[in-house]
Amino acid sequence: MVKNQDIIHQLNQKVRYINKHLNDCLKNHGLYNAQWSIIYYLYKNGAKTQTEITQYFHVEAPTVTRTLKRMEANGWISRTQGQDKRARLIQLTDSAKEKYFDIEKSVASHEEKMLEQLSEEEKNVFYQLIQKLV
Repeated sequence: MVKNQDIIHQLNQKVRYINKHLNDCLKNHGLYNAQWSIIYYLYKNGAKTQTEITQYFHVEAPTVTRTLKRMEANGWISRTQGQDKRARLIQLTDSAKEKYFDIEKSVASHEEKMLEQLSEEEKNVFYQLIQKLV
């Protein structure tokens, strides 16, 4: 019988491995995994406030603040005034939108490599199991 701690430990180890290799892949685009995740989220969902981004990724606000500052300095995102004067909307720059599909191709290649040992049926089961977590 597999222990819960062994499952979680293996899951954490695999996630670290996947993220390390994703960072290697994204290096060619001048990005890290956390930045790509935000780009992907904004591309799929449109402009969001920093609070919405923080809540979506389940991370602390200072972590998102640092990442967004770096992304803004590198021309990936811009901030605009929202309806609420206190909230600023984070959105992708035109340049980021233009680069999106090239980055997505690199990420898709990485993802294919990470999942190549699984059949389509195993991928579906794995996805369903992940959905049940937490």
